[in-house]
Formats: sequence, structure tokens, C-alpha cells
Amino acid sequence: MYSGSTAMKNKSVAVVIVSNGPGELSTWVSPVVDELNKRNKSLFDDYKIDFTLRLVLVPCPNATGKEFIVANSWNTFELITKSNSFWKLLINPRSFANWPKKGLVIFLGGDQFWSILLAKRLGYLNITYAEWISRWPQWTNHIAAMNGKVKELIPKRYRDKCQIIGDLMADIKINSEISLKNKENHYIALLPGSKKAKLSVGIPFFLEIADHIAEENQNINLIIPIAPTTDKSEYLFFQSERNPIAKYYSSKIKTINNIKDSCFDYVIETAKNTKIYLIKKHPCYEILKECDLAITTVGANTSELAAIALPMLVVLPTQHLNMMNAWDGIFGVVGKISFINRFLTFIIKYFYFKKKKFFAWPNIKAKRMIVPERIGNIAPKNIAREVLFLLKNKDQLKNISDNLRKERGKKGAAEKLASIIVNAIKKL
Repeated sequence: MYSGSTAMKNKSVAVVIVSNGPGELSTWVSPVVDELNKRNKSLFDDYKIDFTLRLVLVPCPNATGKEFIVANSWNTFELITKSNSFWKLLINPRSFANWPKKGLVIFLGGDQFWSILLAKRLGYLNITYAEWISRWPQWTNHIAAMNGKVKELIPKRYRDKCQIIGDLMADIKINSEISLKNKENHYIALLPGSKKAKLSVGIPFFLEIADHIAEENQNINLIIPIAPTTDKSEYLFFQSERNPIAKYYSSKIKTINNIKDSCFDYVIETAKNTKIYLIKKHPCYEILKECDLAITTVGANTSELAAIALPMLVVLPTQHLNMMNAWDGIFGVVGKISFINRFLTFIIKYFYFKKKKFFAWPNIKAKRMIVPERIGNIAPKNIAREVLFLLKNKDQLKNISDNLRKERGKKGAAEKLASIIVNAIKKL
């Protein structure tokens, strides 16, 4: 421990955070970094330890490509490396920066193995935040678990590495000054997806849901949080004849206009005069928190909605599986070959969908139906009817919200994880 001598040289330590997508940055990395920054001065004054924060973005199919810009805007990290530089970083770390002899690598998103690889390469200790499972307990130095279920899944000989800290998503900061509600109006969030494969179905399908809802109830406001990978031009594209799926749906966009002096950025008006408000801010939990319900496709967004206990109806129309030429990646390539297209459609419909019990993350993690899922050859009109039914049954919505809260871990995880990191720094 520091003896008080001003001649003693400060010990330099690198805290390297590994992460991947925008959800992880906002819900995991941000609260932990805030807590670490609170402790920085104390470490410097009391222990003469000067630690720097570095962020390593790793390859991930769910990343948007804009993570670097988001993280850089925080003005917090001494170094940020992009996901496409990860392998170069592993091969030659010093081509990016000088690395202190002592350090920690903290897993906060992506594949846990990447953080372990990087820790071994740098000669640093590794700390893994495990939300649902710790995949490589034999190779990590410390495991911070969301709840007791995670610890139970760790082999007994490694459980002493594990400490239950709670749910990082439970520490999401929401601006309570924003209020959308009044006594007459309801707000419904529409989340049609972020990638082209989902948007090709989601935009025409969700537009028609919106029209059916508005036709039955004019006191419902519809909003779409625009994913950071998309913009308003894609909404126009995927509802047009250029999207082969759009011909199966009657709803079309008449106009998209900018909005001034509002928490929303644009307003869509459909051909049937339905208004849908778009917001670019990401994440926009303060807006979503004000909603009564979300209609969403499957994906990581179901986990984020669960974190703020927002009731949701999860939809996955399967009637367009044969149109894999509209999909991204390898499915889009092989989907252009007709016989392979038919074969893949058959496999997915009759094996994957029948074998897979749940599709929404809250249900997968709880191993029971917490939020309703509608998977199959579903129609927008039927989804709209179910939404209207749920809005009239507030007890049912409250029950969904309560169950979502129960399945998440306790608050205070960011503070506890920061304490684990700081204690590890002191021992280096």
C-alpha cells in the first residue's frame, strides 16, 4: 500500500472492456464505466494507481457498425479499436498502443471467448460478466453472475470464481422528465427489426398492423424507435414494389415528414391516414418506458424491452420463408437457387420451428411463456385485434410486466462489478 512518499512512481494499469453491439454498450458498458470513473480519483490518491479505460469492439453478427461512433462520443476511453481490427489487435497489440504490464480484460458483450483470447495475449487477468451462462470458467479469473442460476450451471470446481452481482440492465438510467401520456391516449411501440432480412417483412407487416389499430381506436399513438442501422429511406424502400414481400400487404406510406420541437424526429402518414412517429435517439428507454405495450419481432430487442419491464407481443410471420433471396448473408445467397430455397424452407418450417419452444429472450431465459409469442402464418389484422384486447385488459399487461421484473436480476450490479474490478486492480 502507498506509504505517503511523493517520490513513488504511479502504477499504470489498463482496464480493457470487450463489447460488441449498441445494446451492450448502452446497458452494460455505460453503467460500469460510470462507476469506474467514480473510483478513479480514489485509486490515484490512495494507492497511486493510474488506470486507463480502453474499449475493444469484437466481431458480432448483431453489431451495427456504428458502435465506434457511439463509444467515441462519450470521451471516456483512451483507446477504442473497431471490430474489424480485432484480429490485427490480437496479432500485434503494440501496433495500436503501448500496453501497461498490468491490466484486466472485462467481458461486457460479444463472445466470451474473444475476451479470454485477448487477456491471454496481453497477459492480463480476465473478468467475465455472465448474464445467463459462463462458457469458459476454466480460463477466466473471475465470473460476475447475474443471478444464482448462472452459478449453478458452473462446474463445482470453478464456482469459487463466481460472485452473484445482479442485473446490469436493471441499472438502466431513464430520464423521468419525459412524459408522453395523458388520460385519453395510449402509446404502442412498433419494433419491426433492424436488418434488411427482418425489415423486408417487418415494415409492410407492421404498417398494416398500424392501420388496423388506428381504424379501431384513434386514441392510440404509434411510435417506432429507428434502429441505428436504419434510416427513413429504408422504410420507403421496403414498403414499395421494389420489395417483393410488400405486394402481400395493402398498407403504404404516403409521406414521411420531419417534426420540429418534439421528442420525435419524423412522422409517417400512411395511405389510410394513420400517423406513426419515428424517433432516432438510441437507446430511447425514456420513451419506451412510457408505452403501454410493444409489438416486436424476435431478437435482442426483446431482452432490452424485458429489462425495462415493458409488456410486449412478439411476432414472427413465417409465410415468407420461401423468399430467402431477400435475406442477408448465406441464406440470401443460397436462397437464389430454387431447389435449395425449397429445401431450406422445409427444414426451417418443419424442424426448426417445431423443435424450438420459445423465440423471445424473456421466454427462452425463463423457460416459460412470460410474453405472448405469435409465430407462424399470422395476419396483421389478428395481431391488431390482440393488441387492442391487451390494452383493454390492464391486469394482464401488469402481470406480464411483473413477471419480466421477477426474471431479471437485482439492481446495483454495475456498482458491484466496478468494486470487483477495483479490488482486482489493487492486487495487481
